[in-house]
Amino acid sequence: MQELNGFSFDELRIGMSAVYSRTITDTDLRNFSGVSGDTNPMHLNEEYAKTTVFKSCVVHGMLTASLLSTVIGTKLPGPGCLYVSQTLQFKAPVHVGDTVYAKATITELLPDKRRAKLRTQCLVKDTVVLDGEALVQLPK
Repeated sequence: MQELNGFSFDELRIGMSAVYSRTITDTDLRNFSGVSGDTNPMHLNEEYAKTTVFKSCVVHGMLTASLLSTVIGTKLPGPGCLYVSQTLQFKAPVHVGDTVYAKATITELLPDKRRAKLRTQCLVKDTVVLDGEALVQLPK
């Protein structure tokens, strides 16, 4: 049962962080497109994508953002926490073959509601591709 429970609110400390990484494959991109229904040709059609500012196909921003859910839901605070909100600022494109590092760092603890604020970022190498903030609720 240990792996089914994340950190308790009392175990959390400002500055704690966790990272999840994944190398995005073409299969990931196409599966996400199918599940989400987002068939924008800038993600799927190389000829079309050449006409965009990116000059090649880019990974769905929300696919990249979904990796934040993974780090929060499986590592910090981990299983049992509930997402309340998430802000997202997309800073740079992600391409198939890129390894994305999703990082969450606790920035504030709100004991009256058992909530935590986390700075969320996704990076490819040293480039921040996504920046944001999450608010999560921890169980009693």
